[in-house]
Amino acid sequence: MDLFAKFLEDRGPLGKWSRTAHGYYTFPKLEGELGSRMQFQGKEKIVWSVNNYLGLGNHPEVRKVDEEASRDWGLAYPMGSRMMSGETAYHEKLELDLAEFVDKEEVLLLNFGYQGIMSIVDSLLTRQDIVVYDKDCHACIYDGIRMHIGKRLPFEHNDTESFEKQIKKAKVFQEQTGGGILVITEGVFGMRGDQGILKEIVAHKEAYGFRLLVDDAHGFGTLGATGAGAGEEQGVQDDIDLYFSTFAKSMASIGAFVGGDSAVIEFLRYNLRSQIFAKSLPMPLTIGNIKRLEMLRTRPEFKDKLWENANSLQKGLRDRGFDLGNTSSCVTPVYMHGSVEEAMVLVKDLRDNYDIFCSVVVYPVIPKGMILLRLIPTAAHNQDDIDQTVEAFTSIYDKLKSGAYAKQAELIKPE
Repeated sequence: MDLFAKFLEDRGPLGKWSRTAHGYYTFPKLEGELGSRMQFQGKEKIVWSVNNYLGLGNHPEVRKVDEEASRDWGLAYPMGSRMMSGETAYHEKLELDLAEFVDKEEVLLLNFGYQGIMSIVDSLLTRQDIVVYDKDCHACIYDGIRMHIGKRLPFEHNDTESFEKQIKKAKVFQEQTGGGILVITEGVFGMRGDQGILKEIVAHKEAYGFRLLVDDAHGFGTLGATGAGAGEEQGVQDDIDLYFSTFAKSMASIGAFVGGDSAVIEFLRYNLRSQIFAKSLPMPLTIGNIKRLEMLRTRPEFKDKLWENANSLQKGLRDRGFDLGNTSSCVTPVYMHGSVEEAMVLVKDLRDNYDIFCSVVVYPVIPKGMILLRLIPTAAHNQDDIDQTVEAFTSIYDKLKSGAYAKQAELIKPE
């Protein structure tokens, strides 16, 4: 059988919709200046699908630094991996600034979040080690765990009892293998918006002797008194052994970092395959990230505005009876009941007739029969954006419950 032949018969649970969805539901083109309102198919929409939490992505000061760094250095510099020929004083400065901000001895800069945390998990674990992780962890963590050939023990999402059960199993396996135990969770879960049970997990560290890795992509810059993330918010930053985050959310950029004790970071610096064998982060991105971090640290008004908008949006939706689950972050999930086909009709109505653009999540990402509309408020939104969105959601939800979308959904089938 030809390797590619099977793809003609089975394009995957999402791929089967590609010919129906491509260009509109999937791979849509948002155009124009980055902001709370952008162009989609030639018409202005209120956009809730951009992770530009603090509004830094299009801030004039940031744009100026990005422009100057691109002019001065170009996109090629530095060439080669950092280990071989790509080290600069700017890369080192960004690491030092990050380490001070998240209160870790040392930080290692990473080119990308997804490949970075995959490689971290792969580097830390041997076949003798055991990994215990929250079932709702991001796909990048799952992909890292899939490379681990030792014991893998998932616990039910944010379930303390399930965690305790699995960590006890891990301790038994540890006695058999002589390895170590790594626990992985997230500071904020990007779909649900709830924070990880960091305090509850940390409470078991002394008894079970595990190490804790936290992916705080959505918490960094948005949570905590200074914006240092979910660990600061919950008062357990010192107990997080490896603190990971990406620049793709609150800093609206490219890159990521991991912080921890110097000895562990040194090990990762010399063993992290995704960095050793990859080109160094380009200078304009590095310098631009230094500027973004400076603004994040010294301009609390951005985080204040973000939370003003998030609180207003979430209150407005809850007051209208919407189910937002257990979100305790700016991530605003709106749960509804309906089929994939109904979700497609609903989103088209929302975009075409109400000028609201937000992400829709359906099976297989969430259970069958559920629709999740995920809104990401930012500091760039305003009250008019929020009011218009709450009114639009009220209208489309009434249509969904009345069965109006179900009739149109009968005509939609995967090709």
